[in-house]
Amino acid sequence: MVTLVNLRAYWRFVVVLRQFSPLIIAYWRDRRRYFLFGGSREVDAEIQRERAAVLLDILLTLGPTFIKLGQILSTRPDILPPAYIEVLEGLQDDVPPAPWEESKVVLEDEFGPVDDVFDEFDRDPISGASLGQVYTATYDGDDVAVKVRRPGIESLVEADLRTIRWSIPLIKRFTGAGRAFSLENLADEFAKTIREEMDYARERTMLEEIRSNFADEDRIRIPETYEPVSGPRVLTMEYVPGTKISDIDALDEAGHDRTEVAETLQEVYLQMIIEDGVFHADPHPGNLAVADDGAVIFYDFGMAGRVDPFIQEKIVDFYVAVARQDIDAILDTLISMGTLSPEADREVMGNVMELAIADASGEDIEQYQVNQIIEQVESTIYEFPLRLPPNLALVLRVATVVEGVCVTLDPEFDFISTATDYLREEGYYEQTARDLAEDAGRQVQRTTEALFTVPPKADEFLDRANRDDLTVNVVLEDDTKVLEKLAMRIAYSVLLAVGVLSATILYSFAENWRLAAVVLALAAPLAIALYRSFRKQRGLRATPQFTRQGMKQRRDD
Repeated sequence: MVTLVNLRAYWRFVVVLRQFSPLIIAYWRDRRRYFLFGGSREVDAEIQRERAAVLLDILLTLGPTFIKLGQILSTRPDILPPAYIEVLEGLQDDVPPAPWEESKVVLEDEFGPVDDVFDEFDRDPISGASLGQVYTATYDGDDVAVKVRRPGIESLVEADLRTIRWSIPLIKRFTGAGRAFSLENLADEFAKTIREEMDYARERTMLEEIRSNFADEDRIRIPETYEPVSGPRVLTMEYVPGTKISDIDALDEAGHDRTEVAETLQEVYLQMIIEDGVFHADPHPGNLAVADDGAVIFYDFGMAGRVDPFIQEKIVDFYVAVARQDIDAILDTLISMGTLSPEADREVMGNVMELAIADASGEDIEQYQVNQIIEQVESTIYEFPLRLPPNLALVLRVATVVEGVCVTLDPEFDFISTATDYLREEGYYEQTARDLAEDAGRQVQRTTEALFTVPPKADEFLDRANRDDLTVNVVLEDDTKVLEKLAMRIAYSVLLAVGVLSATILYSFAENWRLAAVVLALAAPLAIALYRSFRKQRGLRATPQFTRQGMKQRRDD
């Protein structure tokens, strides 16, 4: 089995390399205009969108594993530019269903003859995806939905995972240092995600856990599962029909309050992420519906994630900091979550955050749409030393998709207002107030101590200064190497001046033009080096400066 997987992986590697070769050549030309030499090329958003469309076609051609990879990449703005994210976000997991005979083999391997186990079983699937497909059936008199893993998918996925792992070192050669850092863990993250999604026993466990967390909540509905006819490759659930959540006309005809549905959806996800620590991670409209009584129905828990308590706490801190427009608190939260490098330029990042909030919200912080902020922050993730831990990337994607669904239901839906009300009702603002009071108390204590400790220290300082016994150590931080460049320019200028002066003296007084020419030839490299030191470097600057106009132009593009 291992040998077959290896052989298949070698063949898939060749196929993948052939499919990706046009993009590889394009990226190569971006790094060197004439492949081996020449300056880099400027690639605008339109070219990026064209290449993203090519990438989308490649992923669809390569099949199930790469379709899933594209979906994961659409959540990683630290790896791909915004233009690519925009194109890949529309990547759907709809593929032609496998023949019934193949699915029948899986069912019979798990439970025996289909007609002996189920009262009725419809051989035509109601939906098909890259890893599995869903059938309707009747079991013990109940209408059920039966999710069956696609036959033979395991070996294909394992071969493709090895191909992806082998490809990462090659891809890193065409990326910058920031994206290379994120790519290092992408293969492991993706392998873990897709293996979990193929394990229907895990999906059933996550579904039941989330269902138990909302046992007393009648505003949502999560299907029950049937353990006797569920396993690692088959999941049987209660069949719960409903109106697709994005079908606005049908919802209006049924008399549903769409704003109320949006608020329910948002509050449910806030509870999942902030309170429960386990959440449904694929909230696109195909997995959400509205029952006749207005309850929101959740389908497909194959993508489900967990949030550890530390990240939960930091997400709350982030929401509170955004609501208060506290830029320092926002940056501190991003650093503590591991999203922002501690070495990042806080002034530049603070400007980006301020512009994002100001552009999105106007004068009132609670009037902006969270999706606008996420889009603008994502565009900086691609350029700054930001990185997304796997679960945080999933949370970011969920927040974006949920906000999009809510705005579809109600174009005037206020995400931040709903989140703020939820946090206030759950007591997070009161807790934050207590934390601030404790911090203030500690600050008063430190100030009081300083009243007694500072005067003696100041007296000692003045006494040493009066005795000329004061030494001051100064450390200059030159991250951008300005002093180093200045010193080199001075050295080049002095040496060049000496060379020119020497050549002039030799020619004027010694009348030795040959020796003067030799001295000038030796000085020529110094002139070239001095000229190049003053040239404006191409490419992205170490600390890009952002303006409101620039960010608006980027968002419009």
